[in-house]
Amino acid sequence: MSLQQEVKAILQTTLQLDEVECWDEDTEILGAIPEFDSMVIVTVLTMLEESYGIMIEDDEMSAEVFETLGSLVSFVSEKVG
Repeated sequence: MSLQQEVKAILQTTLQLDEVECWDEDTEILGAIPEFDSMVIVTVLTMLEESYGIMIEDDEMSAEVFETLGSLVSFVSEKVG
């Protein structure tokens, strides 16, 4: 399973939206998905930290990270190394 597929699975579990399966790297997330609120962001970050054994600091978070699926996957890829 690719990193993008893994991140999509986390988003699908958190958002409980079947449409996540059809998302590509250009799919807008923040501001485009009504269900994607601050509580979901915290849950997604926690799941990413637990899944990949990474620590995400507050100062690393910005709207750009959650702009698209691709930007989120790129962020996780950089953190995982």
